[in-house]
Amino acid sequence: MRTSNPDKVFYPEQGLTKGDVVAHYRTVAEVMVPHLRGRPLTLRRYPHGIHGETWFQKEAGSYFPDWLRVEPIPQRDSATVRHVICDDAASLVYLANQAAVEYHIWTSTVDALEKPDLVVIDIDPPEDTDVRDLRDVARLIRQVYTAVGLTAYLQATGGRGFHVVAPVEPTASHAVVRRVAAKAAELLVRVDPERLTVAQRRDRRGGRIFLDTNRNGYAQTFIAPYSLRARPAAGVATPLGWHELGKAEPDGWTPERIKRRLARKADPWHDLAEHAASAEQALEQLKQY
Repeated sequence: MRTSNPDKVFYPEQGLTKGDVVAHYRTVAEVMVPHLRGRPLTLRRYPHGIHGETWFQKEAGSYFPDWLRVEPIPQRDSATVRHVICDDAASLVYLANQAAVEYHIWTSTVDALEKPDLVVIDIDPPEDTDVRDLRDVARLIRQVYTAVGLTAYLQATGGRGFHVVAPVEPTASHAVVRRVAAKAAELLVRVDPERLTVAQRRDRRGGRIFLDTNRNGYAQTFIAPYSLRARPAAGVATPLGWHELGKAEPDGWTPERIKRRLARKADPWHDLAEHAASAEQALEQLKQY
């Protein structure tokens, strides 16, 4: 597939063009597509680069080719949205050529929309938070997850924080899975109330790190592994091994670094589905704390 307008500058601070963006998605397709496959997708498009007009796109465009998988997905307001499902590299590259810079995925799949298979806590810091605090918080979340039988996986978001994600069996509702994340976050706030908060309103956070569990609801999304972020640093959402956390920066991986990384490292999330555990059992254990 030929890239249209490949020389158009998308990241002026880094000198990256649309051609570079499409090339990134070609590079990461093999490791990224397994994390997209079967999941409703929300695109963030930037046809004139990251400082230009943008929008979140849920509804598939009428001009999308017939070979691109599109599925009708019920919404909570009784509407139905025709979401793109990115099941292969050709679809990913096509969407990148449509100026889709960011890719946001559901925690459930088309086959079980009401039964998520991932639980996510987003570590959302205020400006100027010391990265060492973010690393400490990620480790604390991992400790709580491990204590209740969940296997924690780490992602640098490409923005300001980290995600801690655990695979769960697709047997519980979004409400149950969201409660798992919420109970874990509430426990951590009790342990470290000076540093952490679950306050939804920014004006009530008092400069503390927000543990965001809202991404676990029906139709809510989080940034997909290996997605670029529309930020001046051109950070990439990057799955990490826990042994890498000590030197990790949330936006420390650029397309060039990712290319070098994938030439020598396997995807740290490649076995994620093999470690799925019971969300119901995890919630029962969390209730004891």
